[in-house]
Amino acid sequence: MSHPLPIPKPGILDISPYTPGKSRADGAARVLKLSSNENPFGPGPKALAAYAAHASKLHRYPDGGTTKLCDALARMHGLDARQIVCGTGSDELIGLLVHAYAGVSDEVLISEHGFLMYKIYTQGNGATLVTAPEKNLTADVNTLLAAVTAKTRILFLANPNNPTGSYLSVTEIRRLRNELRSDIILVVDAAYAEYVDRPDYTAGQELAVETPNTVMLRTFSKIYGLPSLRLGWGCFPPAIAEVIHRVRGPFNVSGAAQETGLAALEDTHYTEQMKRHNSTQLKWLAEQLSALSLTVYPSVANFLLVGFPQEGKTSSEANKFLLSRGIIVREVASYGLPHCLRITIGTEEENRAVAETLREFMA
Repeated sequence: MSHPLPIPKPGILDISPYTPGKSRADGAARVLKLSSNENPFGPGPKALAAYAAHASKLHRYPDGGTTKLCDALARMHGLDARQIVCGTGSDELIGLLVHAYAGVSDEVLISEHGFLMYKIYTQGNGATLVTAPEKNLTADVNTLLAAVTAKTRILFLANPNNPTGSYLSVTEIRRLRNELRSDIILVVDAAYAEYVDRPDYTAGQELAVETPNTVMLRTFSKIYGLPSLRLGWGCFPPAIAEVIHRVRGPFNVSGAAQETGLAALEDTHYTEQMKRHNSTQLKWLAEQLSALSLTVYPSVANFLLVGFPQEGKTSSEANKFLLSRGIIVREVASYGLPHCLRITIGTEEENRAVAETLREFMA
């Protein structure tokens, strides 16, 4: 007697799997990977030493509460450690929020060019993703509010946004929160906050402290140079933090990630070095590419979104040309930006190679 095969939950088979930035350029003698918004210098010396020292503890379970790391984050950011939840990257925390608060018949709202993982987790939990149009590749509070329905449960806002590099001011973030219904969770995903140097910017932590329905998410994958360890954290209102603790794994953050992250936090000199390098090189590369008559969108993060002509010197042809020289950047058609490439800010040598190669391509 034959039986039907297992059937996944609604929404699962509609998911287009996330495609990470490429790591290989076939035939290239040297590869410059500028496709994943990584810190090109990697972690600092204190973080590397902590990671090496953890080798003798691999036979022990990690601290299930990430106590030391939460305490250190609380001291650094002036927060209550009880409001901090750590995860296997901020991606896990995004997934846990959707899992806990949105399901079949619910809606999750994002801006038009928002981070793809919001869509994947929403579909995986059977909820419906709703996107609101942006203005000038920037999230727009008015269109977000207009897209809210009775079914809206969560609004994810990447600030700064990936892949556009744009951001909303503290005034607009507060207006968004004030005009949303109280039963809608506003999640401010501030993965690139450490790179931002604008007086009107907020990562959102004050709203996570002041309101019962706002979450701020952060990561160690960018300026701290630890994406391989998968470490993220968030500031949650107490009631939401309690819910997330109920659904997360008991040892979701490895001991190596906890101890290395703690050391990375303490190495403030290294973090400041990374921020200065990014600020200088972001400005330089933007000027070089703008001089080639390419459209370089303003960015406050560690990458540039670059627009190419729709005919002739297209983004697709530019990507092929860069790959032939061993330079890997990110195509962003999956974000609704088919005529653009996203280019991570690398070392000075890598950035010069990008500028020289695109100069040759555009000639």
